[in-house]
Amino acid sequence: MSITWTGVMPATTTEFLSDGNVDHDFLTRHANWLIDSGCTAIVCHGSLGEGATLSFEEKSAVQQTYVKAVGDRAPVIAGVAALTTADAVKLAQTAKANGCRALMVLPPYLYPSDWREMKTHMLAVINATDLPCIIYNNPVAYKTDFTPSQIKEIADACPNAVAVKESSTDVRRIAEIRELCGDRLALGVGVDDCALEGAAMGAKFWIAGAVNGIPVESVKLWELGCAGEVEKAMPIYIWMLPLLRMDTVVKFVQLIKLIQHKAGWGSNRVRAPRLELTGAELAEAERAIEKAFANRPS
Repeated sequence: MSITWTGVMPATTTEFLSDGNVDHDFLTRHANWLIDSGCTAIVCHGSLGEGATLSFEEKSAVQQTYVKAVGDRAPVIAGVAALTTADAVKLAQTAKANGCRALMVLPPYLYPSDWREMKTHMLAVINATDLPCIIYNNPVAYKTDFTPSQIKEIADACPNAVAVKESSTDVRRIAEIRELCGDRLALGVGVDDCALEGAAMGAKFWIAGAVNGIPVESVKLWELGCAGEVEKAMPIYIWMLPLLRMDTVVKFVQLIKLIQHKAGWGSNRVRAPRLELTGAELAEAERAIEKAFANRPS
């Protein structure tokens, strides 16, 4: 299956059972709901999917579940990050063996390296398979910033680096990547509350978080944004922004899972060291989500 780098691609959450194990039945049902709602791919065990707390074996099992769940309906894209380059290479190769159709390549966990080290790491992971790869730039979370010129350098060295997920929160980066790379890379937005701005700047796909609970509205927003219908998109965007902003804070996993839960999908369970929201923090988030759901645009 080839990948068309367009549309809304959920960075899915990882649901846990009460005993702490991954709930694979839920992953199957949720993935199909997202695709039925118009999403174009499944991006698994990334930051929102709590990939840093999943074992290698769990990641492999999650990949297999999603590939089986969606079949030929949509590609599964595996998030690839690890503490070491060797582990990231192994994960990339395992993802291919499990039937994933692309990789989203992240910097290593914990170590914010210099460019020489980071380029060496990225080339090793991207070249580990022939799968198409997304270069994932998220300096806010990973303290490593791929500048547009460095993104171009990776793309020039790796024919199968075909896309970039730009999550610096600076929408000007999309224009600069286009300036340097032209059509060489498909451009994607990775920050929920920059979605409409990214679409206006020419991004073709959105790897989204809040979509896990509001896929229909997310898809409609993106379609309008990509069609240049910004004024038509604004009422949806303004309605969504309180939810989209939950994707850009430290406890984004807990908050996105709460949105999803309030939409009737899954629980609030997270894996330690994360803990579920409580007290005033939970009450404030619930008020915002319930207010949004009570005022859904038609």
